[in-house]
Amino acid sequence: MKQHPIRPGRLVAKAILALAGFLAVFPLLWTALNALKNNVDIITRVPKVIFTPTLANISYILGRDSVLTGLYNSAVACGAAVLIGIVLGLPAAYAVARYPNRFAGDIQFFVLSLRFLPPVAVAIPLMVIWLQIGLYDTLPALIVTYSLLTISVIMWLAIPAFQGVPKEIEEAAFVDGYGAYAVFWRIALPVAARSLIGAIAFSFVLVWNEFLIALMLSSSNAKTLPIVASELSQQGMNVPWGILNASVVLLSLPPLLFLGVLSGFLNSVFRQKKS
Repeated sequence: MKQHPIRPGRLVAKAILALAGFLAVFPLLWTALNALKNNVDIITRVPKVIFTPTLANISYILGRDSVLTGLYNSAVACGAAVLIGIVLGLPAAYAVARYPNRFAGDIQFFVLSLRFLPPVAVAIPLMVIWLQIGLYDTLPALIVTYSLLTISVIMWLAIPAFQGVPKEIEEAAFVDGYGAYAVFWRIALPVAARSLIGAIAFSFVLVWNEFLIALMLSSSNAKTLPIVASELSQQGMNVPWGILNASVVLLSLPPLLFLGVLSGFLNSVFRQKKS
């Protein structure tokens, strides 16, 4: 069989793609390495690649009650907010995409405009509201606030995904006797699954990394992990770089695990429905 020569343009494209992937992954790998170093090995003039690893930084992070409390608060607040965003945002996005009316454009612009506002413009009014009703510095207040973000982001990203589902498939399902809910659950969701996974993952990462809103809506009881991680730093020359790198690793792992579990769960569910 005659082999076709590899085109130079394809080689250049692959090289650029590999370089872009390396530039994206390298900071994460370097952070993980620094989490295993002593502070002396981190602040050297020449970066050390060969060093004696230590688990002291990770043990220090996992041994603090404030870190475990912040991890719990972040997991509960972000998980609940994403779940609310899925339950309310996906059906709303499908309704806007499949049953447009004269308000559909205004709804999309309103949802998108929620992301235009700076976080402080949202946090200050909500802080006043939570203080007045006695829910300031509580997880329910964070969950409701984060839900505003997840619903808007999921709707914003899910509307084009549902618009990309061929109408002919849904019309054929209606002819076969499916109702509107069955078409949404058995047809629209599986077809748009990949785009929806991206929307859900993006909304989770957005609220997981949220700092300013969490800082203004919590003081002690509802501190999230980004707030606790920021408090681990010190002023001056005694910055615990190893501890900070370990906290970054701890912050980065839950979104990666969430994306992996979500992708596997949805793929298995939709595979069963197709079969």
